[in-house]
Amino acid sequence: MFKVDTRSRVAIYEQLIEQLKTMMIRNVLQEDEKLPSVRSLAQELTVNPNTIQKAYRELESEGYIYTIPGKGSFVSPLEINSNKDKLNSLRQDIEKTINEFLFLGGSKEELIQWLNTIEEKEQGE
Repeated sequence: MFKVDTRSRVAIYEQLIEQLKTMMIRNVLQEDEKLPSVRSLAQELTVNPNTIQKAYRELESEGYIYTIPGKGSFVSPLEINSNKDKLNSLRQDIEKTINEFLFLGGSKEELIQWLNTIEEKEQGE
């Protein structure tokens, strides 16, 4: 279910966060679904349990999961208003990045090709 690349420059906990977010967005993990326990996931991936705990804490602080003491961690229900705020923030970040890309000599056609490549990659996974 999870894959970590120990040779990657991206920290293992960040890899886990991205994989979990992707699974939630694609509805692989449904809302209120229980996540693997810290210990079981640490054993499965052969990583330190603190690494898993750090990923879970980060996801909880961002509102992607919630924890019930003694029961475990679960996928949070999607909150429409929360997503709108996050989407607006992302739009602003993307707009800033695109403006910088165009300023440095990138073209609209390159951006469109890049978006198409990303979309194809997402559909292929």
